[in-house]
Amino acid sequence: MALPTLFYGVPSGCSFGSIVAMEWLGRPYQLCRIAMPEDVTSADYLRINPVAETPTLMTETGARISESMAILNHLGARGVGTGLSFAQSTEDFDRLNQMLAYLNTTFFSAFSPLWYALEHAELQESEKQALRSLGARKVISAHAKLEVLMGDTPWLLGDHRTLADAYFIGIARWTRYHEVLDRRDYPKLQGLFERLEVDAGVRFAHAIEKGEAPRGSGAFQGHIRLAEALQRLPA
Repeated sequence: MALPTLFYGVPSGCSFGSIVAMEWLGRPYQLCRIAMPEDVTSADYLRINPVAETPTLMTETGARISESMAILNHLGARGVGTGLSFAQSTEDFDRLNQMLAYLNTTFFSAFSPLWYALEHAELQESEKQALRSLGARKVISAHAKLEVLMGDTPWLLGDHRTLADAYFIGIARWTRYHEVLDRRDYPKLQGLFERLEVDAGVRFAHAIEKGEAPRGSGAFQGHIRLAEALQRLPA
């Protein structure tokens, strides 16, 4: 049977968190590298994900799951008992889902105006400035609220890492592109960021994005080309 395959976007896609999660989970998987914007909008990739976004997870059967939150919940169902996720209908599962939803709908989306201003050269300077101003306010607000939600624990949901932490690090690093705040003003988030940056799975994901060949946990079984992945689509 084919291995689960994650289609991840470069440079610096939010799919970073799904790579980290798959490394933490430790089950065999493959990766397919999708350059943005050229590959992600290609006719071939649209057969994988018709809305032209990464990440997408192709399961062993060839079914496709898109959207980070859906992918992380799919992986989490296979990680119950590892501490990365929790059984449905438990209080811990609800807390994890709540945090993933916040990261997806508020933390992630706060950066959208900043990315739009950066990626659309045709905009007037006044339009770019308005987007940058809006984005800065949203990013600052999202960080301040997450600092409160985190409480006094070393990880987002307690005393050990979960899939929420994997998703967080893939987004939090975007302040390197958009210098709208100093994370040191949010000491809990800064501490979390520093703990994650030295994590083996996070270092692996950084190396993958750079085009290197890291060893990782042993779960990673190599890259496949988009053309190969298309052959796995149901007829």
